[in-house]
Amino acid sequence: MSGPPNLSAVVLLVAATLPLQANAQATAEATAPYNLTVSVNEVSLTFHAADLHGLPLDDLRLGELKILNNGKPPRRMVFFGLMQDDPLRAGLLLDTSESMQSQLAANRAISLRYAQRLVHRKIDEAFVMDFGYVSKIVQSWTHDPAVLASGIRQVVAGSENPLAGTALFDTVFRACFNLFGTTNSASNGNFILLFSDGEDNASHTSLPEVVDICQRANTAIYAFRGEPNPSLFSSGPKTLADLASQTGGRVSPAEDEDPAIDRDLQTIEADLRSQYRLVYNPIELKHDGAFHRIELTAPERVGSLRIRSGYYDQPR
Repeated sequence: MSGPPNLSAVVLLVAATLPLQANAQATAEATAPYNLTVSVNEVSLTFHAADLHGLPLDDLRLGELKILNNGKPPRRMVFFGLMQDDPLRAGLLLDTSESMQSQLAANRAISLRYAQRLVHRKIDEAFVMDFGYVSKIVQSWTHDPAVLASGIRQVVAGSENPLAGTALFDTVFRACFNLFGTTNSASNGNFILLFSDGEDNASHTSLPEVVDICQRANTAIYAFRGEPNPSLFSSGPKTLADLASQTGGRVSPAEDEDPAIDRDLQTIEADLRSQYRLVYNPIELKHDGAFHRIELTAPERVGSLRIRSGYYDQPR
């Protein structure tokens, strides 16, 4: 299936179907196991549903759901189904800029626990990036938890800071474009574990551009918030919240106590290993570059929904 030069109008949640190409144009072909082909006029999104006790729900029916796209119901529902136990593909991004150096040791320790827990099957894989003013791939894709742990231990303070500043957006963009863009884009299990205070003062890319590339690369951001400087006003917490909510992830404090780590691990695994996919035709796609809000309402037996808040419909 060939698309127009810009396919940003296609909504991609944690599990989209568009591979990336270096010229920012794409020719898309849906390769999901159920052989569903998605056109550029269809919105494709995934979501996780839990019951009132926080346990995954696997028996939702389409008739129980109500979806609004910019306040309007879809013109037509195309597909609805449950997907479970897909491969997990994780990017561990550790901020080593000046503002995060005092928290690096704790973040490395947390990352090691996540690496041991999340990458435990031959079909799971992960990579490690270190970033400050610039970014570096410390460990490329690997299925081996020991190799991944070795890469995490190589992350050191200040190694990517030839100049003062933090290029958070550039780093996430690079990870999604160059790394997740080369993996099986039909997977629903792409995600980034981002350890940062959210400060960005050196990037050439913007928040909408980063969100858009995460959508195309099927990648949710799970941010672990470092403590900002209390003496300075910080936009970092809002930046992390926006990245997470607009890609279908979460924000958590970077706690290094075992109970907190285990709780967050269980939450991430539940989000990613049991997801619904929903594809629909909106009444219109304006291609106006604006952010288009998605609202999904579920029955009372659903205690929580984990879903992206919307998408950027980029101009053609």
